[in-house]
Amino acid sequence: MKSDHSTAQPVGRGAKVLAAVHAATLAELVDKGYAAFSVENVAQRAGVHKTTVYRRWKDRVSLLTEALAEHMAMDIPVPDTGAIETDLRALARSLVQSFTSPTGQAILAAMFTGAAHLPELAAARRHVFDDRLVRAEPVVARAIERGELAGDTDPAELFKTLAAPIYLRLLITADPVDEATADQAVRVTLAAVRAGALGAARVGEPAYG
Repeated sequence: MKSDHSTAQPVGRGAKVLAAVHAATLAELVDKGYAAFSVENVAQRAGVHKTTVYRRWKDRVSLLTEALAEHMAMDIPVPDTGAIETDLRALARSLVQSFTSPTGQAILAAMFTGAAHLPELAAARRHVFDDRLVRAEPVVARAIERGELAGDTDPAELFKTLAAPIYLRLLITADPVDEATADQAVRVTLAAVRAGALGAARVGEPAYG
């Protein structure tokens, strides 16, 4: 019997191919996991020839890296609510919603378990999260312009502080992860930034002189 994705119909070129391959990449990751993930199966799911995929992506890691970064950009949009507290709440809740979904769980498994120790996958993970941080930087920039945050607030440290309690539950403690988790992460982050702990000049300073 043929697999469900063996009957995928050919798609057009350009943006349609890109979208189809990205969607097929995530579907393959969810169904098979990273260990059994293959470019050939992605191409079959997307309805394109494998050479079409290899012309743009040299290997499965580069394909996964781009697809994951694009997925996170779409699944966790950058909010602009007019206030830093509601912006951060929207970000944190989107993060929780994204990573508690079946696709999000598969992404976490690929990036942090099994083959996650491989250097190429570690580099992919770094790229995905760096991309996420760059996309979210305008949230901090707008808050600084409104006078809600100090001008030296470090965007990367702020978002790491926001995400840390969520990832701790997802990856380490297995405690429930929900909107209450997101809202608590926001409260902790705002307390830290308002105390001056996340300023660029403070980050990395030793605790004792």
